[in-house]
Amino acid sequence: MEVYFDNAATTQVAPEVVRLMDQVMTEDYGNPSSLHAKGAIASKYVNDARAIIAKTLKCDPKEILFTSGGTESNNMALIGGALANERRGKHIISTRIEHASVYNPLLYLEKQGFEITFLPVDRNGRVDLEELKNALRPDTILVSVMMVNNEIGAVEPIEEIGTIVKKYNHEILIHIDAIQAYGKLKISVNKAKIDLLSVSGHKIHGPKGIGFLYIRDKVKVHPLVYGGGQQRDLRSGTENVPGIAGLAKAAQIMYDNYNETHSRMLDVKNRFVEKVTELDGVLSNSGEAPHIASISFQGITRAETLLHALEASGVYCSAGSACSSNHPAISGTLKAIGLDDEYLQATLRFSFSIYSTPEEVDYAVQVIAEELPRLRGFVKR
Repeated sequence: MEVYFDNAATTQVAPEVVRLMDQVMTEDYGNPSSLHAKGAIASKYVNDARAIIAKTLKCDPKEILFTSGGTESNNMALIGGALANERRGKHIISTRIEHASVYNPLLYLEKQGFEITFLPVDRNGRVDLEELKNALRPDTILVSVMMVNNEIGAVEPIEEIGTIVKKYNHEILIHIDAIQAYGKLKISVNKAKIDLLSVSGHKIHGPKGIGFLYIRDKVKVHPLVYGGGQQRDLRSGTENVPGIAGLAKAAQIMYDNYNETHSRMLDVKNRFVEKVTELDGVLSNSGEAPHIASISFQGITRAETLLHALEASGVYCSAGSACSSNHPAISGTLKAIGLDDEYLQATLRFSFSIYSTPEEVDYAVQVIAEELPRLRGFVKR
């Protein structure tokens, strides 16, 4: 049996998405900037996609900018947003549990003379709101917080964060990395006072290489890519029409059936956490997100050892963020939440999708139960 529980890294592309993208690539393959009929058809796919996505966020379609994915969206929001607003100040606030695609652009900005404050989180991975209040300064221009942590599934109080920041100074930009949140949770950019929001298609059963950045109307962001002036001069280059159409279709699948898809993922996750923590020496660090479970195993010296043992039985999971897999290190998120030292290198992430099943959960837990004694050095009986 094959069980894929690494959906926070990437998801299976939905069949409906594949069919639509095939049509765009083989029949409606025009350049959306072309003035002939083929170009008009391609342009309609792009405009329709903006409208579909805008509906999920309750925003204006013109506020959706298509990118190559979450990393580019985060880079544009942070670097583009900081450079466009540096005359007002050079202080940025973020957290200690951000994804590398936020953390590394912030380090770049630090080298350019910006000052970055990284807020602590509590044992559950949630931002300390009092620390946020204390960190705000007259020269603060940007606050960047991920909505759902990619390792433990902590859900940040983005509406409270928005209220605090905008009450202090309504000109401070709020950026939300929603790459693990979009499609899994409902998001209202107006209610949460969000100015910039990043999304990636391959986290929601869409294709890789496509994403978007929500940019609130009148918010200034410097472009990172220059050329022919597509997308209102904010991101030049011929639009990835098949990817854009596929992303919008995936968004429809997740949000048109939101109650069903959300409940399905949450039920599977809860079943897994409940069953796996019944095993001796197993604990959960999992947050409220419906699709991510962070599980620590006592007596395991390296998470990769258990990961590969599970892989041998067809169970696929992760030892942390897939985007950091080429740079193995102790997780900054697990350290930030104060996880005991014995678990820092003995934690795996299991993440679920709308296609995950209870039967897969039962099989995965069975395999874990069989492998743990052997890896802990016990003799099976």
